[in-house]
Amino acid sequence: MSPQSPGTDPLAPLADLPGVPEAVEAARAAVDALHRHRVMRRRRTEVAAEAALRGARASAALAGADWGLEEVRRRTDFGTDAQARTVGAALRATAEAAHLRDIWKGSPMRVLARLHLVAEGGVPAGSETGTGAGGAGGIGADEKTGGGSDAGAGADRIGRPRLSGEPVADGERDAGDLPLPDAGETSTRLAALRDLITAGSSAPVLVQAAVVHGELLALRPFGSRNGIVARAACRIVLTGGGLDPGAVAPAEVGFAEQGPDAHHAALAEYASGTAEGVARWIAHCGRAVELGARESVAVCEALQRGAA
Repeated sequence: MSPQSPGTDPLAPLADLPGVPEAVEAARAAVDALHRHRVMRRRRTEVAAEAALRGARASAALAGADWGLEEVRRRTDFGTDAQARTVGAALRATAEAAHLRDIWKGSPMRVLARLHLVAEGGVPAGSETGTGAGGAGGIGADEKTGGGSDAGAGADRIGRPRLSGEPVADGERDAGDLPLPDAGETSTRLAALRDLITAGSSAPVLVQAAVVHGELLALRPFGSRNGIVARAACRIVLTGGGLDPGAVAPAEVGFAEQGPDAHHAALAEYASGTAEGVARWIAHCGRAVELGARESVAVCEALQRGAA
């Protein structure tokens, strides 16, 4: 991403790339159909809680901790080993995303730092945002994750972008084999991303979320937990931007369902910088929203049958 010229909207042209209008419409239609489900009229909070849990589980799976949903639901201690800490990080970041929507456009770098801090267990989710310790969608961060800093990036590196010579922790699988930009390029592109977010865009919310998600995965600005932070930021854009205001269509589930190989291939297309590659990434993100909405429709059906 290049620095933004005054008065321009670099995302607007992306909305017209081949396949993007169709992806935007399909994602919107899927979420709208979910909202029309009769269960949503009276049990929306339960659906949102389940969507948050399933989204966090899927985010952890993409980061290398592919636990079953019931195992995540059952566990109370997420500080025992590397995979457990990854699941805990995803639960905390997903919970925190709901508390940060209102400040995202004004202070995106502050939000990203906060997400990384919370993912690493530096503070309980929601503890400094005026919302208490309970997480988004009913995930109680203190009870579910056990707290405690994982410090996968080193305690002095939590919550800030990496500097020259600082590596990304082993086990960061979210970007596949994509080369890691150096700290200078990362800083420049993060500044461009910040300016783009604070300036606002007329592009559809799906396009905005896809660019935020793609940039953060490509840059991996922190020493650890970059995929989890990127997906939490994507969640903030999708929900805060109005595509999924009730946070009931977990795109993380859709990314996981498409599989890591497809995810990495689509990300590589985005990182190529070509119009075709960016369009394919946006379509990949749109399909994730569709699949997330489909997941919650299944939750609605289970609630209606009394099976959930």
